[in-house]
Amino acid sequence: MKKIGIVGGIAWTSTVDYYSGICRRCEQFQYSHNPGVLAVMPEMAIESLDLKTAFSYIGDDYNPESWAQFDEYHRSALKRLEAGGAECAVMAANTPHHRFAAITQGIEIPVINLLDTVAKASSQIGVPEVLILGTALVMRSAEFRAAFSKYGIAAAGPADASECAATVALVNEFQLGNLEDAANRVGRIARACFGGTCAAGRAVYLACTELLLAFPGQKNSGTFEHDGVLYLNSTALHIDVAFDFAVRE
Repeated sequence: MKKIGIVGGIAWTSTVDYYSGICRRCEQFQYSHNPGVLAVMPEMAIESLDLKTAFSYIGDDYNPESWAQFDEYHRSALKRLEAGGAECAVMAANTPHHRFAAITQGIEIPVINLLDTVAKASSQIGVPEVLILGTALVMRSAEFRAAFSKYGIAAAGPADASECAATVALVNEFQLGNLEDAANRVGRIARACFGGTCAAGRAVYLACTELLLAFPGQKNSGTFEHDGVLYLNSTALHIDVAFDFAVRE
């Protein structure tokens, strides 16, 4: 099995989910092939970054040079993983994927792209329309929309500024541990963005690891339905693809 590198800390809770999720997948894989035999855990390396520092480096899309520190902060972490023997890597957060091409420039090991992973999964289940909920940067990201467009899927953040603001406020509250009625609060935003109904063919991309805190029982589900709303869990989908790549001959 290939050694997996994880760029984490952005945020630390998702890093925990990636580590435990990969180990869990390894156990499931080995138990299905050798029942009753103690599973061998994969080798992993983690470069844990500081979330506050990463966010302080966020640039302006109208000024590409303003992203230099952000890109280098994440690229340097990938280089350290590469130097430490990692044979593939993931960035355990959505936001850095807004700058995926720039960050991975010069990195020689494969870096599994979260955006392509979620877009491909959406295509496979036949979802033509995706609502992106996450940080302000993610919800307005042209890169996120383009990743889905390649698969013929219309994806975007909330069209209404008030729903964008409500989503950002929700993320901030979840970061502080304010999770009362969390799932219903996410669902209300989704329904408002979908015009009051979540008909077939629509899905919500939880493009921020904090939003997944609203659905603790679905941590390991790539897609799941709650109260009539179909959700895409980017963390679980990314873990599955990274694991499958690591065990591939």
